[in-house]
Amino acid sequence: ALLEPYKYISSNPGKEMRGELIGAFNTWINVPPTELAIITKVIKMLHTSSLLVDDIEDDSVLRRGEPVAHKIFGVPATINCANYVYFLALAELTTIPNPKMLTIFTETGGLLRLAVKLMQAASDCPVDHVRLVELFGIHFQIRDDYLNLQSTQYSANKGFCEDLTEGKFSFPIIHSIRTDRSNRKLLNILKQKPTEPELKRYAVGLMNATNTFEYCRERMAYYEHLIREEIRSLGGNERLEKIVNKLSIPLDTGDAQVRNFVPMFSVPGEVANEKS
Repeated sequence: ALLEPYKYISSNPGKEMRGELIGAFNTWINVPPTELAIITKVIKMLHTSSLLVDDIEDDSVLRRGEPVAHKIFGVPATINCANYVYFLALAELTTIPNPKMLTIFTETGGLLRLAVKLMQAASDCPVDHVRLVELFGIHFQIRDDYLNLQSTQYSANKGFCEDLTEGKFSFPIIHSIRTDRSNRKLLNILKQKPTEPELKRYAVGLMNATNTFEYCRERMAYYEHLIREEIRSLGGNERLEKIVNKLSIPLDTGDAQVRNFVPMFSVPGEVANEKS
């Protein structure tokens, strides 16, 4: 019974992009299969359990197009479940006979960064891939925030412009507020955590007026360029390049086109250092 919320959210899986990324990075790092399977499982457990907590913190209604776990099982049971899974993941990691694993586990923020650091500790590969991971993390965060306000596919999965309802200072919202400091309309709307579609559309219009979404596409293109450069400097990686191609949102993408872009995954725990 304790794991019911976890089983529920796991029954409706996302796109497993983190698993793809781990496999792509392993082209370079070459972790033994047994250790790689454990690390992949641990990251998936941590990611899934973090979504349970993330939905509670954001008071979300939908996750992957279905009701969030805490609306079905209640907040206390969902929190208990998420915490329990954290410890199950830690126990799973201890099956790898390497003392570095626990140190990395307790000291590393960001799931993709954690995955690659664990992989590097389980391998003889001398090359550090963390900078590339951090570039991916920033790109993911900007992309996720952008699609939250622009993609109809995202709306189907999580609700229409959910970041506005959550009162979240996401990347595009911060940019728009800073660009036109004399206009406090967007800030005031955000404080109200609106649920009305009409008010949220008006807020999106305010962001269009500050060219915010164009700016987001520019920043994504910039980080995509840095990611591709870093991949080349590390010797090239066809699998990673294919993932970058999937994530790419071209600069000249129009509003009608971007509505069909699909979010790859949400990114709780990925800390973006980019400032608007």
